[in-house]
Amino acid sequence: MTQPFEIDLHSEFLRADLLLAMGQPDAAARILQPVVDAEPRNEAALELLARAYFGSAQLGPAEAALARLVELAPSNGWARRALARTLERQSRGGEAAVHHRVADALGAA
Repeated sequence: MTQPFEIDLHSEFLRADLLLAMGQPDAAARILQPVVDAEPRNEAALELLARAYFGSAQLGPAEAALARLVELAPSNGWARRALARTLERQSRGGEAAVHHRVADALGAA
């Protein structure tokens, strides 16, 4: 039996995905952070959190989420490209170039 204070991680993930699709990245990020905290190795939740942070121009948290995602899945071309774009938006082109090259090598769009 589940306790009333426990969150249903899958339902929260789906709710955040819907909010992000509706153009509400701030709300999606608030919902997703506890999901990622509960499941820190869940790549799908981490990617959605990174997208929410990037979409709401929270570049520091987006960078942290993407760096964790790259650490968990080094061959994830999307994560590499997104990390590069996040670094570029912070005027860190030199750091971004490395991730662009890896994303190119992985065939990421």
